[in-house]
Amino acid sequence: MQGLNPPQRQAVLHSEGPLLVLAGAGSGKTRVIVEKIAHLVDNGRYPARRIAAITFTNKSAREMRERVAKRLKGDRGEGLTICTFHALGLRILQVEHARVGLKRGFSVFDADDASAQVKDLMAGAKPDAVQAMQSLISRAKNAGLSPEQALESARSTREREAAALYARYQARLASFNAVDFDDLIRMPVQLLETDDDARMGWRERIGYLLVDECQDSNDAQYRLLKAIAGDAGQFTCVGDDDQSIYAWRGANPENLDLMGRDYPALEIIKLEQNYRCSNRVLRAANTLIANNPHAHLKTLWSDSADGERIRVWECRDSGHEAEKVAAEIKFTAQKHGAPWSDFCILFRGNHQSRALEKAMQLLRVPYHLSGGTAFLERAEVKDALSWLRVLVNPEDDSA
Repeated sequence: MQGLNPPQRQAVLHSEGPLLVLAGAGSGKTRVIVEKIAHLVDNGRYPARRIAAITFTNKSAREMRERVAKRLKGDRGEGLTICTFHALGLRILQVEHARVGLKRGFSVFDADDASAQVKDLMAGAKPDAVQAMQSLISRAKNAGLSPEQALESARSTREREAAALYARYQARLASFNAVDFDDLIRMPVQLLETDDDARMGWRERIGYLLVDECQDSNDAQYRLLKAIAGDAGQFTCVGDDDQSIYAWRGANPENLDLMGRDYPALEIIKLEQNYRCSNRVLRAANTLIANNPHAHLKTLWSDSADGERIRVWECRDSGHEAEKVAAEIKFTAQKHGAPWSDFCILFRGNHQSRALEKAMQLLRVPYHLSGGTAFLERAEVKDALSWLRVLVNPEDDSA
């Protein structure tokens, strides 16, 4: 517990019943999750194999595993599950494949595979229409709906067409012994909500659940949490409604409010001390965030000094903006003798990198561009993976 502030310590020590930790940006939430896992294991509350920590990206799962490994030495962390929601869903389907009508060695279609199947089923349709239908199918799956349920809840002609297409698409996946990414959550949810034996079995396997970035969960992910946690609600969810930015892909920040209604005994702890920013930055952020509708008010604060004043640049266009950024970096590096690796530029879309790269090259500022096509998305890598998929699942016609 050394180095934890009082709310962090309170969150770590709370080990009975449901807990929601409302963690502001930079408030040490990952440390709380790591220390809580260690506390549950060290105190004998749960063996590591009965604890699951769920994150939203593979990167954050990898970082958490590294931090927990430093905290739980030897074999004390053996069997601990730290993964994404989708990885947990995949694990459930691999164990329970027969109960959901899959054969062993089923394939998981990525976005391109799924899009190709929808396009094939909509022969002659324009790319925009295919994308729109695929989006409606994905939305239904993220809400945890089967094709039949999607048809029942359809309110427009377009939604009814999407539900009918969803049924044909799902039949094709079944013929390939395959699932898509959204099925990794939807199918486990439907299994655990309808099969008592499967539900009790997984509650026995996972005795305590920790969920990071809970504000980014969609309806199906929240139902998966409830199905595993049960009425006892042995879980700790960490989230912040002020950081919810994924509504466009189905995230429902209202799950944080719903949790209070589903679990009346829910305890709420706020982490408001920030360890990342100066107080001046926090005051500006608090002033802006105060305009958001809030169910849970938070005010971030810091022990740090006020720091430098915030400057706002007004630029004519993207070229002028890039020139100012490059010039500022070169000036600051020369003035303070700072290494180039101390600087980082964040931009919203890959299309904005061109102007920035040109400005950096003109001023001879060395840079490394992150992003672009992911390794597993390269054509030659996907071809190699397709061969491997056919070897494992000969029914995968798509591969």
